[in-house]
Amino acid sequence: MKHYFLQSCVAILLVTGGCKSGKKAPDVSQIPVHVSIERFDTALFALDTNNLQPGVSRLHVAYPVFLPVYFAEIMNMGAYSDSSLGVQQQLKRFLTNPDFRQLEKDVARKYADLSQLQTGLTEAFRYTKYYIPSFRPPKVITFISAIANYGAITVDSILGIGLDMYMGEDFPPYSRIPDYPDYMIHRFAPEYIVANCMQVLQQQLYPAARTSGGLLEQMIEAGKQQYFLAAVLPATPDTIRFGYTKDQLQWCHDNEKMIWQFFVQNNLLYNTDWQQINHFMTDAPSTQGMPEGAPGKIGYFVGYRIIEKYMNAHPETTVQQLMEMKNLLEIFKEAKYRP
Repeated sequence: MKHYFLQSCVAILLVTGGCKSGKKAPDVSQIPVHVSIERFDTALFALDTNNLQPGVSRLHVAYPVFLPVYFAEIMNMGAYSDSSLGVQQQLKRFLTNPDFRQLEKDVARKYADLSQLQTGLTEAFRYTKYYIPSFRPPKVITFISAIANYGAITVDSILGIGLDMYMGEDFPPYSRIPDYPDYMIHRFAPEYIVANCMQVLQQQLYPAARTSGGLLEQMIEAGKQQYFLAAVLPATPDTIRFGYTKDQLQWCHDNEKMIWQFFVQNNLLYNTDWQQINHFMTDAPSTQGMPEGAPGKIGYFVGYRIIEKYMNAHPETTVQQLMEMKNLLEIFKEAKYRP
Protein backbone atom coordinates (compact mmCIF):
# COMPACT_ATOMS: atom_id res chain seq x y z
CA MET A 1 0.00 0.00 0.00
CA LYS A 2 1.52 3.34 -1.03
CA HIS A 3 0.57 6.52 0.80
CA TYR A 4 1.13 10.09 -0.33
CA PHE A 5 1.89 12.56 2.44
CA LEU A 6 1.96 16.28 1.89
CA GLN A 7 3.87 17.89 4.65
CA SER A 8 2.77 21.47 4.92
CA CYS A 9 6.18 22.82 3.94
CA VAL A 10 5.24 22.17 0.32
CA ALA A 11 1.83 23.71 0.64
CA ILE A 12 -0.22 25.73 -1.83
CA LEU A 13 -3.38 27.90 -1.44
CA LEU A 14 -7.07 28.36 -2.31
CA VAL A 15 -8.73 31.73 -2.50
CA THR A 16 -6.94 35.03 -1.96
CA GLY A 17 -3.71 36.33 -3.48
CA GLY A 18 -2.10 37.04 -6.84
CA CYS A 19 -3.21 36.71 -10.40
CA LYS A 20 -4.98 33.72 -11.90
CA SER A 21 -3.93 31.91 -15.06
CA GLY A 22 -5.48 29.62 -17.61
CA LYS A 23 -8.50 29.51 -19.86
CA LYS A 24 -12.10 30.03 -18.86
CA ALA A 25 -13.16 27.25 -16.51
CA PRO A 26 -15.82 24.81 -17.74
CA ASP A 27 -19.23 24.57 -16.07
CA VAL A 28 -19.06 21.58 -13.73
CA SER A 29 -22.11 22.37 -11.61
CA GLN A 30 -24.07 19.42 -12.96
CA ILE A 31 -21.40 16.82 -12.23
CA PRO A 32 -22.69 14.78 -9.28
CA VAL A 33 -20.19 14.76 -6.41
CA HIS A 34 -20.98 14.34 -2.73
CA VAL A 35 -18.39 15.10 -0.07
CA SER A 36 -18.85 14.33 3.61
CA ILE A 37 -16.06 14.92 6.11
CA GLU A 38 -15.57 12.51 9.02
CA ARG A 39 -14.01 13.82 12.24
CA PHE A 40 -11.49 11.16 13.26
CA ASP A 41 -9.83 13.80 15.43
CA THR A 42 -12.99 14.34 17.48
CA ALA A 43 -13.67 10.61 17.82
CA LEU A 44 -10.09 9.92 18.95
CA PHE A 45 -10.11 12.53 21.71
CA ALA A 46 -13.53 11.37 22.90
CA LEU A 47 -12.06 7.98 23.91
CA ASP A 48 -12.15 7.00 27.60
CA THR A 49 -8.48 7.14 28.55
CA ASN A 50 -9.15 4.96 31.60
CA ASN A 51 -10.44 2.15 29.38
CA LEU A 52 -8.82 2.64 25.99
CA GLN A 53 -8.85 -0.85 24.52
CA PRO A 54 -12.58 -1.20 23.74
CA GLY A 55 -12.79 2.36 22.47
CA VAL A 56 -9.80 1.92 20.17
CA SER A 57 -11.25 -1.35 18.89
CA ARG A 58 -14.50 0.43 17.96
CA LEU A 59 -12.51 3.19 16.31
CA HIS A 60 -10.62 0.56 14.32
CA VAL A 61 -13.91 -0.87 13.09
CA ALA A 62 -14.99 2.61 11.98
CA TYR A 63 -11.60 3.42 10.37
CA PRO A 64 -10.03 0.05 9.47
CA VAL A 65 -7.61 1.44 6.87
CA PHE A 66 -6.79 4.83 8.31
CA LEU A 67 -6.30 4.02 12.01
CA PRO A 68 -3.26 1.70 11.59
CA VAL A 69 -1.58 4.23 9.30
CA TYR A 70 -2.35 7.03 11.75
CA PHE A 71 -0.75 5.20 14.68
CA ALA A 72 2.24 3.78 12.82
CA GLU A 73 3.18 6.44 10.28
CA ILE A 74 1.75 9.75 11.43
CA MET A 75 2.11 9.41 15.20
CA ASN A 76 5.05 6.93 15.16
CA MET A 77 3.47 4.80 17.89
CA GLY A 78 4.33 1.52 16.20
CA ALA A 79 2.30 -1.11 14.38
CA TYR A 80 -1.28 -1.33 15.59
CA SER A 81 -3.08 -4.42 16.79
CA ASP A 82 -5.99 -4.79 19.21
CA SER A 83 -3.65 -6.28 21.79
CA SER A 84 -0.79 -3.81 21.31
CA LEU A 85 -0.06 -2.55 24.81
CA GLY A 86 2.75 -0.28 23.65
CA VAL A 87 0.49 1.62 21.27
CA GLN A 88 -2.19 1.98 23.94
CA GLN A 89 0.31 3.34 26.46
CA GLN A 90 1.63 5.90 23.98
CA LEU A 91 -1.90 6.81 22.95
CA LYS A 92 -2.90 7.39 26.57
CA ARG A 93 0.09 9.70 27.07
CA PHE A 94 -0.90 11.58 23.93
CA LEU A 95 -4.58 11.91 24.82
CA THR A 96 -3.92 12.98 28.43
CA ASN A 97 -1.14 15.46 27.61
CA PRO A 98 -2.50 18.92 28.55
CA ASP A 99 -0.85 20.59 25.56
CA PHE A 100 -2.37 18.17 23.06
CA ARG A 101 -5.77 18.32 24.71
CA GLN A 102 -5.61 22.09 24.37
CA LEU A 103 -4.56 21.68 20.75
CA GLU A 104 -7.61 19.51 20.11
CA LYS A 105 -9.85 22.12 21.73
CA ASP A 106 -8.31 24.86 19.59
CA VAL A 107 -8.79 22.79 16.43
CA ALA A 108 -12.38 21.93 17.39
CA ARG A 109 -13.14 25.60 18.01
CA LYS A 110 -11.57 26.85 14.77
CA TYR A 111 -13.05 24.06 12.67
CA ALA A 112 -16.44 23.66 14.31
CA ASP A 113 -17.98 24.31 10.87
CA LEU A 114 -16.41 22.54 7.90
CA SER A 115 -18.97 23.65 5.32
CA GLN A 116 -16.51 25.95 3.52
CA LEU A 117 -13.97 23.15 3.27
CA GLN A 118 -16.69 20.79 2.07
CA THR A 119 -17.69 23.25 -0.65
CA GLY A 120 -14.09 23.75 -1.75
CA LEU A 121 -13.42 20.02 -2.00
CA THR A 122 -16.70 19.40 -3.82
CA GLU A 123 -15.81 21.98 -6.45
CA ALA A 124 -12.27 20.64 -6.87
CA PHE A 125 -13.52 17.06 -7.16
CA ARG A 126 -16.05 18.11 -9.82
CA TYR A 127 -13.31 19.69 -11.92
CA THR A 128 -11.16 16.61 -11.43
CA LYS A 129 -13.98 14.36 -12.60
CA TYR A 130 -14.54 16.65 -15.61
CA TYR A 131 -10.91 16.31 -16.69
CA ILE A 132 -10.36 12.74 -15.41
CA PRO A 133 -13.73 10.96 -15.86
CA SER A 134 -12.55 7.82 -14.05
CA PHE A 135 -11.75 9.80 -10.90
CA ARG A 136 -13.55 8.57 -7.81
CA PRO A 137 -13.76 11.12 -4.98
CA PRO A 138 -12.07 9.82 -1.83
CA LYS A 139 -13.50 9.46 1.64
CA VAL A 140 -12.39 12.54 3.61
CA ILE A 141 -11.17 12.24 7.21
CA THR A 142 -9.74 14.93 9.49
CA PHE A 143 -7.07 14.21 12.11
CA ILE A 144 -4.55 15.85 14.44
CA SER A 145 -0.86 15.05 14.03
CA ALA A 146 0.44 16.90 17.10
CA ILE A 147 1.78 19.55 14.71
CA ALA A 148 3.97 16.91 13.06
CA ASN A 149 3.71 18.64 9.66
CA TYR A 150 1.20 16.34 7.97
CA GLY A 151 -1.07 18.66 6.02
CA ALA A 152 -2.74 16.16 3.70
CA ILE A 153 -2.29 12.46 3.01
CA THR A 154 -3.84 9.75 0.87
CA VAL A 155 -4.28 6.20 2.08
CA ASP A 156 -5.94 4.03 -0.58
CA SER A 157 -9.35 5.65 -1.16
CA ILE A 158 -9.02 7.96 1.85
CA LEU A 159 -7.96 11.60 1.91
CA GLY A 160 -6.73 12.66 5.34
CA ILE A 161 -6.45 16.29 6.42
CA GLY A 162 -4.32 17.30 9.40
CA LEU A 163 -6.30 20.26 10.68
CA ASP A 164 -3.68 21.21 13.28
CA MET A 165 -1.41 22.27 10.40
CA TYR A 166 -3.90 24.93 9.29
CA MET A 167 -4.50 27.02 12.39
CA GLY A 168 -3.21 30.28 10.90
CA GLU A 169 0.27 31.79 10.99
CA ASP A 170 -0.44 33.59 14.27
CA PHE A 171 -1.16 30.32 16.12
CA PRO A 172 1.36 30.52 19.03
CA PRO A 173 2.56 26.88 19.10
CA TYR A 174 3.97 27.15 15.56
CA SER A 175 6.54 29.77 16.50
CA ARG A 176 7.78 27.61 19.38
CA ILE A 177 8.90 24.82 17.02
CA PRO A 178 12.43 25.48 15.69
CA ASP A 179 11.88 23.31 12.60
CA TYR A 180 9.24 25.71 11.26
CA PRO A 181 10.74 28.94 9.85
CA ASP A 182 8.52 31.95 9.19
CA TYR A 183 8.15 31.32 5.45
CA MET A 184 6.61 27.94 6.24
CA ILE A 185 4.43 29.15 9.10
CA HIS A 186 2.98 31.78 6.76
CA ARG A 187 1.36 28.91 4.86
CA PHE A 188 -0.07 27.07 7.87
CA ALA A 189 -3.48 28.56 7.18
CA PRO A 190 -6.98 27.33 6.26
CA GLU A 191 -6.72 28.75 2.75
CA TYR A 192 -4.15 26.11 1.85
CA ILE A 193 -6.18 23.02 2.63
CA VAL A 194 -7.97 22.30 -0.64
CA ALA A 195 -4.95 22.86 -2.85
CA ASN A 196 -2.79 20.66 -0.62
CA CYS A 197 -5.42 17.96 -0.86
CA MET A 198 -5.48 18.15 -4.64
CA GLN A 199 -1.69 17.96 -4.76
CA VAL A 200 -1.54 14.65 -2.89
CA LEU A 201 -4.44 13.31 -4.95
CA GLN A 202 -2.57 14.20 -8.14
CA GLN A 203 0.50 12.40 -6.81
CA GLN A 204 -1.64 9.35 -6.08
CA LEU A 205 -3.35 9.39 -9.49
CA TYR A 206 -0.13 10.02 -11.42
CA PRO A 207 2.93 8.98 -9.41
CA ALA A 208 6.23 10.31 -10.70
CA ALA A 209 8.55 7.74 -12.24
CA ARG A 210 10.89 6.02 -9.79
CA THR A 211 13.84 7.03 -11.93
CA SER A 212 13.18 10.73 -11.99
CA GLY A 213 15.88 11.66 -14.51
CA GLY A 214 17.67 14.98 -14.56
CA LEU A 215 16.64 18.43 -13.42
CA LEU A 216 14.80 19.26 -16.64
CA GLU A 217 12.62 16.15 -16.38
CA GLN A 218 11.85 16.85 -12.73
CA MET A 219 10.90 20.43 -13.58
CA ILE A 220 8.53 19.21 -16.30
CA GLU A 221 6.99 16.66 -13.92
CA ALA A 222 6.44 19.46 -11.42
CA GLY A 223 5.01 21.60 -14.22
CA LYS A 224 2.50 18.87 -15.05
CA GLN A 225 1.38 18.84 -11.44
CA GLN A 226 1.01 22.63 -11.44
CA TYR A 227 -1.01 22.48 -14.66
CA PHE A 228 -3.33 19.89 -13.12
CA LEU A 229 -3.80 22.08 -10.04
CA ALA A 230 -4.55 25.12 -12.20
CA ALA A 231 -7.20 23.09 -14.04
CA VAL A 232 -8.98 21.68 -10.99
CA LEU A 233 -8.61 24.87 -8.92
CA PRO A 234 -9.34 27.54 -11.52
CA ALA A 235 -10.13 30.20 -8.91
CA THR A 236 -6.81 29.70 -7.15
CA PRO A 237 -4.25 32.46 -7.70
CA ASP A 238 -0.88 31.44 -9.08
CA THR A 239 0.79 32.76 -5.93
CA ILE A 240 -1.10 30.18 -3.96
CA ARG A 241 -0.38 27.19 -6.16
CA PHE A 242 3.33 27.91 -6.17
CA GLY A 243 3.44 28.98 -2.54
CA TYR A 244 5.03 32.29 -3.57
CA THR A 245 4.35 35.81 -2.42
CA LYS A 246 3.14 38.30 -5.04
CA ASP A 247 6.61 39.84 -5.17
CA GLN A 248 8.27 36.47 -5.67
CA LEU A 249 5.93 35.50 -8.49
CA GLN A 250 6.43 38.89 -10.14
CA TRP A 251 10.19 38.41 -9.83
CA CYS A 252 9.89 35.07 -11.64
CA HIS A 253 7.94 36.61 -14.52
CA ASP A 254 10.26 39.62 -14.74
CA ASN A 255 13.35 37.39 -14.74
CA GLU A 256 12.11 34.33 -16.63
CA LYS A 257 14.73 34.67 -19.35
CA MET A 258 17.54 35.10 -16.81
CA ILE A 259 16.33 32.05 -14.85
CA TRP A 260 16.42 29.91 -17.98
CA GLN A 261 19.84 31.21 -19.00
CA PHE A 262 21.12 30.40 -15.51
CA PHE A 263 20.16 26.74 -15.99
CA VAL A 264 21.55 26.58 -19.52
CA GLN A 265 24.82 28.39 -18.86
CA ASN A 266 25.54 26.31 -15.76
CA ASN A 267 24.80 23.03 -17.60
CA LEU A 268 22.12 22.14 -15.06
CA LEU A 269 19.25 20.95 -17.24
CA TYR A 270 20.46 17.37 -17.58
CA ASN A 271 22.21 17.23 -14.22
CA THR A 272 21.21 14.12 -12.24
CA ASP A 273 22.98 14.99 -8.98
CA TRP A 274 20.15 14.98 -6.42
CA GLN A 275 21.90 17.52 -4.20
CA GLN A 276 22.14 19.97 -7.10
CA ILE A 277 18.55 19.24 -8.13
CA ASN A 278 17.30 19.87 -4.59
CA HIS A 279 18.54 23.46 -4.78
CA PHE A 280 15.84 24.16 -7.35
CA MET A 281 13.08 21.67 -6.51
CA THR A 282 12.68 21.71 -2.73
CA ASP A 283 10.93 24.24 -0.55
CA ALA A 284 13.11 27.05 0.77
CA PRO A 285 12.88 30.78 1.39
CA SER A 286 15.07 31.43 -1.67
CA THR A 287 17.04 29.64 -4.41
CA GLN A 288 20.73 29.20 -3.69
CA GLY A 289 23.00 30.72 -6.31
CA MET A 290 20.36 33.00 -7.84
CA PRO A 291 19.98 36.75 -7.32
CA GLU A 292 18.04 38.12 -4.38
CA GLY A 293 14.32 37.80 -4.96
CA ALA A 294 14.39 34.29 -6.40
CA PRO A 295 11.95 32.09 -4.44
CA GLY A 296 12.57 28.49 -3.45
CA LYS A 297 11.59 25.52 -5.65
CA ILE A 298 11.97 27.74 -8.68
CA GLY A 299 12.01 24.65 -10.86
CA TYR A 300 8.24 24.44 -10.39
CA PHE A 301 7.80 27.82 -12.05
CA VAL A 302 10.02 26.89 -15.00
CA GLY A 303 8.32 23.51 -15.38
CA TYR A 304 4.88 25.09 -15.40
CA ARG A 305 5.91 27.61 -18.04
CA ILE A 306 7.22 24.76 -20.23
CA ILE A 307 3.92 22.88 -19.85
CA GLU A 308 1.95 26.05 -20.64
CA LYS A 309 3.94 26.46 -23.86
CA TYR A 310 3.35 22.81 -24.76
CA MET A 311 -0.40 22.95 -24.12
CA ASN A 312 -0.76 26.22 -26.04
CA ALA A 313 0.98 24.59 -28.99
CA HIS A 314 -1.15 21.43 -28.66
CA PRO A 315 -4.68 22.61 -27.76
CA GLU A 316 -6.09 19.22 -28.71
CA THR A 317 -4.24 17.61 -25.77
CA THR A 318 -6.49 16.98 -22.77
CA VAL A 319 -5.44 17.30 -19.14
CA GLN A 320 -5.72 13.53 -18.77
CA GLN A 321 -3.53 12.93 -21.81
CA LEU A 322 -0.95 15.35 -20.44
CA MET A 323 -0.93 13.60 -17.07
CA GLU A 324 -0.41 10.24 -18.76
CA MET A 325 2.55 11.37 -20.86
CA LYS A 326 5.77 9.67 -19.80
CA ASN A 327 8.27 11.08 -22.30
CA LEU A 328 9.06 14.33 -20.55
CA LEU A 329 11.91 15.30 -22.86
CA GLU A 330 9.56 14.97 -25.83
CA ILE A 331 7.22 17.43 -24.11
CA PHE A 332 10.14 19.81 -23.78
CA LYS A 333 11.10 19.40 -27.44
CA GLU A 334 7.52 20.02 -28.59
CA ALA A 335 7.04 22.98 -26.26
CA LYS A 336 9.84 24.94 -27.94
CA TYR A 337 10.34 26.82 -24.70
CA ARG A 338 12.70 29.73 -25.26
CA PRO A 339 11.86 32.63 -22.93
